[in-house]
Amino acid sequence: MDLITKNSLLFWQFILLFSIGLFIFSLIDVLKSSFQKNDKLIWILVILFVPILGSILYLSIGRKQKMKLN
Repeated sequence: MDLITKNSLLFWQFILLFSIGLFIFSLIDVLKSSFQKNDKLIWILVILFVPILGSILYLSIGRKQKMKLN
């Protein structure tokens, strides 16, 4: 294998591991958190059916919707 092929393979492996880690982290965070009404179910479905985009959306929008515990 030449150097370009090795670098591109390493790049795609990094992207794959990052997206799997992001998926797992966001799914665990949703499952541990409390939400109002059906928001928890909706976020789980979004993360499961649209893994990369759903995880990014949850981390940018959904984490603000969590219920605050006193």
